[in-house]
Amino acid sequence: MIDTQTAFDRYESLRDALPSATFPATSLTGRNLSDTAEHYDAYILDAFGVLNRGETAIEGAVARMTDLRAAGKQLIVLTNAASYTRVEILAKYHRLGFDFTADEVVSSRDVAFANLPRLADGQVWAAISAKGDDFSDAPASATLQDLIAHPDLLNTAGGFLFLSTARWNDADTDTLAKALQDNPRPLAVANPDLVAPREDGLTTEPGMIAHDLIAQTDTNAAFYGKPYGNAFDTALARLDGIPRHRIAMVGDTLHTDVLGGAAAGIGTILITDHGLFKGFNVAPYIQKSGIQPDWIVSTT
Repeated sequence: MIDTQTAFDRYESLRDALPSATFPATSLTGRNLSDTAEHYDAYILDAFGVLNRGETAIEGAVARMTDLRAAGKQLIVLTNAASYTRVEILAKYHRLGFDFTADEVVSSRDVAFANLPRLADGQVWAAISAKGDDFSDAPASATLQDLIAHPDLLNTAGGFLFLSTARWNDADTDTLAKALQDNPRPLAVANPDLVAPREDGLTTEPGMIAHDLIAQTDTNAAFYGKPYGNAFDTALARLDGIPRHRIAMVGDTLHTDVLGGAAAGIGTILITDHGLFKGFNVAPYIQKSGIQPDWIVSTT
């Protein structure tokens, strides 16, 4: 687990590696997304901290999605949760009570698989993944094998694909760093988040480990997902015809959701009560970072 201040400070230390954007001078405020409805025709929704916290739906979030649909709003989920296949992540949302369709969900895993560099013939990607992760949705041009189950891949893999930290620890980071120093290879990161909000706190995510590896090895990593443009381009393609100023990114973080949305030229809404800033006054963090959302609302 990691605390909010440590996560924020780490995000700030990485600003040069994140997209740049311009922000409003001040934020409008509201209780929930219904207060923003007259300003937007479509919402791009983060999952963790907006729809769910870990494996639990946020109170009122399911009903809010129903209300937004009834008001004619279009909805897209844009998540950095990279361990789930499309079928699995849709099943999770349905289990939590949401009615999203496959066309309404974009994951950083999808974005990574669509953009993975080609390796030399016969080489495989060593996948850093959750136990039992299914790679059947990987592109035909990319063969993935589980790095934890096959540690020899440290030496033989053509590249490394970071999907999850569920089975990862500091010793693993040191081991991978040495492997990259001895034999530099591509590092693809399908979850750029540093932390994720779960029922009992914030967990360390692949983005945190990847930046540690970059610092130790000078590896050039490719990031897929928020706050990077590849994720927003994919999501916005599902909302063709809606002006960008009528689309809002809804999230719980400044450096991924708000920064990424602003860099993509869309509106931004920060949810404060369920994610990174749960229990904190967000104003000092906005002031220090300069990342000002268009709206600040308490809950979804």
